[in-house]
Amino acid sequence: PGGLSAFVAAMNDKAEALGMEQSRFVDPSGLSSNNRSTADDLLRLVRAASDYRLIREFSDSARHTVRFRNPGYRLGYGNTNLLVYRNHWDIDLSKTGYLDEAGRCLILVTTIEERPVAMVLLDSFGRHTPVGDAGRIRRWFETGDSGSIAAAARRYERRKSAQVANADPPE
Repeated sequence: PGGLSAFVAAMNDKAEALGMEQSRFVDPSGLSSNNRSTADDLLRLVRAASDYRLIREFSDSARHTVRFRNPGYRLGYGNTNLLVYRNHWDIDLSKTGYLDEAGRCLILVTTIEERPVAMVLLDSFGRHTPVGDAGRIRRWFETGDSGSIAAAARRYERRKSAQVANADPPE
């Protein structure tokens, strides 16, 4: 009842209830550049989502097939988080995303060195950069060494930082 607008209002109400003070949603798909959030708010969201078994199950599975009866067919889904395909990662929950405005994003909950770890990686440089960033964070937890960062990624970071510094403040 209430359709799309009621659903989006419920999303914003839930975000507020979770303490996501910097988040505002205008559509449920996640594809609108008018949706807003922060790494801190997304961490609050992932903590809440971790309480739901089905969300954990589907977000950490490499593949899932949905079977329909009428008409009878199957539809397969593959996880876009490449880490769920790697045996040495214990992924409890993950979500990937991409928008031109937000770059490549990866949110995940995992266990490293017997400790729960949540990562919120936003605006990564290239298609596989979030996976590399997660690997560097994991290496840092395990050894204290984060490894190297590609020169192209550093240039991207400087360019984006300059854009943010020169942007008009939000109204």
